[in-house]
Amino acid sequence: MRIFVGNIPFNANEEELRSLFEPFGEVQSTQIITDRDTGKPRGFGFVEMSSEDGEKAIAALNGKDFLGRTINVNEARPKVERGGGFGSGGGYGNRSGRG
Repeated sequence: MRIFVGNIPFNANEEELRSLFEPFGEVQSTQIITDRDTGKPRGFGFVEMSSEDGEKAIAALNGKDFLGRTINVNEARPKVERGGGFGSGGGYGNRSGRG
């Protein structure tokens, strides 16, 4: 189960996040998301656990204090593919009418 953790303090690290979830079962992985340009934490991350352990962790940790901030903990939604890349908008409009 992939668990979304929001409002993570910017000074938190993945080991501290892992320690928060370990009392509820085996933590398979942790990830704190960083900005791709600056490398600074974006204030949210993900934890992977078994479904049973994950549900216990969500119930226990949602709305709790973590290093001075109240965190949001719930099951992560599937990642939605964004239509990025060249030609997907960009604000130039249709130039075919130029003459």
